Amino acid sequence: MSRVYNFSAGPACLPVEVLQKAQEQMLDYQGTGMSVMEMSHRSKAYEEIIGAAESNLRKLMNIPENYKVLFLQGGASLQFAMVPMNLLSKHKKAHYVNTGLWSKKAIKEAKRFGEVNVAASSEDQTFSYIPKLSADMFTPDADYVHITTNNTIYGTKFKEIPETNGIPLVTDMSSCILSEEVDVSKYGIIYAGAQKNIGPAGLTIVIIRDDLIGNVAEIPTMLDYKTHADAGSMFNTPPTYAIYIAGLVFEWLLDLGGLGEIQKVNERKAAILYDYLDNSGFYKGTARREDRSLMNVPFVIGDPEMEKKFVAEAAAAGFVNLKGHRTVGGMRASIYNAMPVEGIEKLTAFMEAFKKNNA
Repeated sequence: MSRVYNFSAGPACLPVEVLQKAQEQMLDYQGTGMSVMEMSHRSKAYEEIIGAAESNLRKLMNIPENYKVLFLQGGASLQFAMVPMNLLSKHKKAHYVNTGLWSKKAIKEAKRFGEVNVAASSEDQTFSYIPKLSADMFTPDADYVHITTNNTIYGTKFKEIPETNGIPLVTDMSSCILSEEVDVSKYGIIYAGAQKNIGPAGLTIVIIRDDLIGNVAEIPTMLDYKTHADAGSMFNTPPTYAIYIAGLVFEWLLDLGGLGEIQKVNERKAAILYDYLDNSGFYKGTARREDRSLMNVPFVIGDPEMEKKFVAEAAAAGFVNLKGHRTVGGMRASIYNAMPVEGIEKLTAFMEAFKKNNA
């Protein structure tokens, strides 16, 4: 068997150890005589699976007791609507920071339910930086502040959590959750699609503070956080297999030593790749240095035809999904938790050989 180095922005590579364990348990999960995919979500065996997944996520992120963990569906895109539907309870207004395509989509959706103030934006420079924020940008006549912590397409990341004057801070962490230590207590809601650092597509994690649940009436049942919080994410059939794989990923991270340890690995990987880009004289990173993501590294050569050649030759050499997002072009290496250091070392070696053959 030959596995490629998969630099996809999502769905992304999973830890080999997780895939192997899932393979071992595929036909018979712990003596039940059935696969998790076949299992009733109301069974004792599955209740233990989802319970362990929540418990281990709480350990990994040190989630306070006054926060609920919800296993939902619909991706971050559904959260673009659920957040304003549930939180626009008093002022019917929210502050958003626009740092990329997904921020823009969240802003567009929120405008359906109330007033949106775009407090800051980096669109003036193709979202290549994180705008400087200050507390006075967020007036108290708002129900929440929304940011996208890591911007998958543009490779930027909030390095500091903005001060919001006590207004609940909501964040889309889809492409950086579990990549480093985070203080959950500084947020009102953290939400994330699973298909980057958590598990397969189809699962969405929502971590929500208790006081933000159940404050708006007349919400469709399935779009009300209270529905899922009261039912322990079991109001309807949850994405059972995706939760099971996520649970294996949580165990894998705990076995590594937790988020502090994977953060060290991620910082090492990013340093290797950024250092090479900065000193190559051929490739150029597109994100401002002080705002660079640990997870998504966009770069260019400057010649579209040469970039097409690079992507094709990289794929032939076993480095796949390096093409940049269709809205920006160039290349992008997404180096999530499951990408080993070896993958970055081999990628930069390939990049150097390509440079020598084409410079």
